[in-house]
Amino acid sequence: MSVRVNNFSMTVATINGSGSQSANNILMRSIFRMGIPVSGKNLFPSNIAGLPTWFSIRVSDQGFVAREALSDIVVAMNKDTVLDDRALVKPDGLFIYNSSLKVESELLSGLKNVIAVDFNELAKDVSPSIQLKKLLVNMVYVGLLAEILQIPESALSETIEHQFKGKESVYTINKKAVEVGRNYFKEQLSNQSFPYKVEKRDLNKNKILIDGNTSGALGFVYGGCSFASWYPITPSSSLAESFEMYCNELRTQKNGEKNFAMVQAEDELGAISMVAGAGWAGARAMTTTSGPGISLMSEAIGLMYFAEIPGVVWDVQRMGPSTGLPTRTSQGDLIAAARSSHGDTRHPLLLPATPKECFEFASLALDLSERAQTPVFVMSDLDLGMNFWMSEPFEYPTEKFDRGKVLYKEDLDKIGKFARYADVDGDGIPYRTLPGTHHDLSAYFTRGTGHTPEGKYSEKSDNYQALMNRLDRKWETLKTLVPEPEIKLNPQAKVGVIYFGSTDLVIEELQVLLKNSTAKSKLDYSKLSFMRLKAYPFTALVREFMAQHEKLIVIEQNQHGQMTELLRSEFPDLAPRIFVETNCDGLPLCPQILSNRLLERNFHVG
Repeated sequence: MSVRVNNFSMTVATINGSGSQSANNILMRSIFRMGIPVSGKNLFPSNIAGLPTWFSIRVSDQGFVAREALSDIVVAMNKDTVLDDRALVKPDGLFIYNSSLKVESELLSGLKNVIAVDFNELAKDVSPSIQLKKLLVNMVYVGLLAEILQIPESALSETIEHQFKGKESVYTINKKAVEVGRNYFKEQLSNQSFPYKVEKRDLNKNKILIDGNTSGALGFVYGGCSFASWYPITPSSSLAESFEMYCNELRTQKNGEKNFAMVQAEDELGAISMVAGAGWAGARAMTTTSGPGISLMSEAIGLMYFAEIPGVVWDVQRMGPSTGLPTRTSQGDLIAAARSSHGDTRHPLLLPATPKECFEFASLALDLSERAQTPVFVMSDLDLGMNFWMSEPFEYPTEKFDRGKVLYKEDLDKIGKFARYADVDGDGIPYRTLPGTHHDLSAYFTRGTGHTPEGKYSEKSDNYQALMNRLDRKWETLKTLVPEPEIKLNPQAKVGVIYFGSTDLVIEELQVLLKNSTAKSKLDYSKLSFMRLKAYPFTALVREFMAQHEKLIVIEQNQHGQMTELLRSEFPDLAPRIFVETNCDGLPLCPQILSNRLLERNFHVG
């Protein structure tokens, strides 16, 4: 029997609110401590407690982090989902279930490798508390898995100690539960061989485990954001909570004075309206939300666009329409964000792919919004935002904040005149002053109705048309300010693959699968070019890449190909070349499934 060393995946099926997430995180972090690349995905329900939840851990020396369609090891702790859980295990995989659930034997028929363990019984003697026993059951299966995978006791103990730092009694009782699981293996299963194990590596040097929401929050702290307003909504709430936590830690003076303001608004419209007020007043301001929040913010976003007020909206996308699936991932808000509000509005979108880019794009979004005096959207998603990923450490930003075209007293003294909405430089971006500037020329009216270059109210058609033409010039300027795409060009390729956001986390593995595939295809998929979009509007390089290929496949996690729609609209002459590959089931993309779909493509090239 060949042993899979540092190359397997496992899924634990439990009930939401049972305390399993802490146990699963301990298991994942223990493997990470061993220098082995690892990632974790938590698939949880939208209610607080009682419904099924699944936590998957991917272990890969190659650094692959995407979801696998099936798992090598499945631990079933929820009687209601046993049928679903058994469908998750590979044909030769290991299925471990909690025998105290009294699962009917016919539900397990056909499985090759099954282990029944009465985890409830094992947890009985760990603590006299009934409530604690329910939680400690999870640490028992962690101990069992640690023995099966040969995780050293030191790695697990260090992780538990770190998890419960300062809580000696909690650490002790959780460690005891792990030992119960380990001892059960030694007494009952040590005579069996298991084809999965972990071996210490040194592949995680200088790496961290972090989620995208925490990364974005830190990016806002170091990017100079001084005001945040929000209304709770899954899956973005943890970003706002992390921002406040880090600000309290890093931006509070010894005398207790805070260098930031944080407001939980009455609703999403209130939150974005506060951002508009703060941005108008000169603060670097942001709000975080998800798709339904974007809908409610639409009116104020239109005001900010037309009155040219900076501000950042961080959208952690989830499934829709309507309430949709609040705890499932998606890339379905692109059109809503790009065109938010009525009339002829267009908003820049930043598309982070990793936690590191979440950190960097937070600061970039603040710079861009002030530079262009317009709302900027950062388009994350639940998978990137709430799950744990390995990342390079973040670099402390050393560049000065880009406040854009702000006129101060000394500037007004020099130029002797000021018109708030005039296009002085021809790039469509006007100059602004901040409230409180001590100069007679600094005052102006901020308007969401038609206005002249001086900011005076006007309903004249020529004034309105001139204003819209200037905003179009600003849009062209934005194409030179947003990040360029990341391109891997194959000179022999006739097909280009376009993707964005968290899809980047599956592309490396996808390339390997396509290259090694023995499936027959009408196209040589080992000869592909790849382009990862980092922003909308599209830069000149995007068009250049598209024009170099006869066919283009856009990979999206939505139903109707929203990025494809934006590309076709921007480049109508290239539209016939564009094909879309969508995924809209709420689950993170799976490289194996995506590879099979692409190999089934049968269009002719050349």
